[in-house]
Amino acid sequence: MSDTPAIAPATGKLGVLTPGMGAVATTLYAGVLAARKGFAEPFGSLTQMGRIRLGRRTDGRNPLIREFVPLAGLDDIVFGGWDPYSDDAYASAMKAGVLEASHVESIGDELRLIEPMRAVFDHEWVRNLPDTDNVKDKSGSKMDQAEAIMADIDKFRGDHGLDRVVMVWCGSTEVFEEPSEVHMDLAAFEQGLRDSHPDIAPSQVYAYAALQSDVPFANGAPNLTVDIPAMLELADLRGIPIGGKDFKTGQTLIKTILAPGLKARMLGVRGWFSTNILGNRDGEVLDDPDSFRTKEVSKLGVLEQILQPELYPELYGDLYHKVRINYYPPRGDDKEGWDNIDIFGWLGYPMQIKIDFLCRDSILAAPLVLDLALFMDLAHRAGRKGIQEWLSFYFKSPQHAPDLYPENDVFIQLTKLKNNLRHMMGEELITHLGTEYYE
Repeated sequence: MSDTPAIAPATGKLGVLTPGMGAVATTLYAGVLAARKGFAEPFGSLTQMGRIRLGRRTDGRNPLIREFVPLAGLDDIVFGGWDPYSDDAYASAMKAGVLEASHVESIGDELRLIEPMRAVFDHEWVRNLPDTDNVKDKSGSKMDQAEAIMADIDKFRGDHGLDRVVMVWCGSTEVFEEPSEVHMDLAAFEQGLRDSHPDIAPSQVYAYAALQSDVPFANGAPNLTVDIPAMLELADLRGIPIGGKDFKTGQTLIKTILAPGLKARMLGVRGWFSTNILGNRDGEVLDDPDSFRTKEVSKLGVLEQILQPELYPELYGDLYHKVRINYYPPRGDDKEGWDNIDIFGWLGYPMQIKIDFLCRDSILAAPLVLDLALFMDLAHRAGRKGIQEWLSFYFKSPQHAPDLYPENDVFIQLTKLKNNLRHMMGEELITHLGTEYYE
């Protein structure tokens, strides 16, 4: 056993706040409430269903992760959130159409109690959401908005008798943004809030408010949000975990599973064409080219890091990678992703792989939100702060230290996550060397 800092126990209630109460958030709420009542199983959730090996393979020690590390229980979670539309979680879930009406009705009374707080929202950042009716007053500064979010967090804590709170961004993809001077340090950012600087996005207002309120923040969209020096400085100053960005759900999940296998076998890739159709609110938002650009950057970077064309120019140096997302309302939340992959093997002979993934976007995303909420709370109680790279497993574009490249190989990410859990609990790390069985 190694010497590791003590982890504060997960006693009391944990508040989980989601900026955005659309399809992903309400699917999360409904799933947790249904699991609490024994109506459903939390499939897709590593914290609830996953096990972790401890010691040698021959030891037979494979506890559930939720029994190995001190995580908050599902019964201890209280949900809340903000949304630019005034529908409560029940109405929003019914409109989203992800879950069958009978499933929503079975926990309808609890969902109706989750009413959205007024959102910090600006059409300049999310242009394709019309007729919003639940937005905070814009007459003051962006600092006023941040303070209003802090007041919401304090009230949420008090109203529900919460011991701890975490925040996971479940809102829309904002328009593409490069970091500017206002993002370079905390002093400039706070002055920018007071001046309502146009380069400060709504998601950054939420993140600032969360960190100032001692609330860990995970970013589920490809927005810049906490991936700026000012937020890194604030997270370090306040001792708060942050992480992101962009939930790894459908097509990118498949890429991070398949690409490492192709690379492991030294099979070359000439081209990878990906296209999607999606009809939910996310698809509508991404129909705006500037919002799509934010998503495109997140999705395109995955293959380059995994395949490392600078190290393997013969195999991946000329790879043509194209990503498309098409808004198609009849499909709703049932996203379909097509991939055509042109590969080559021995002596350069060509082959093809074709994938048609008919997935359910929010069904894949909801358990990620749950895991991130529980693991971010664990990290906070373990005294960790700043970027939580060990949670890269959950993100398309993992946040990382400025001088590092992100790790996108899903198998390396899972090994990193589990070894971090072992380290937290003073258990021996698993190297998979295996020689000990033959000596």
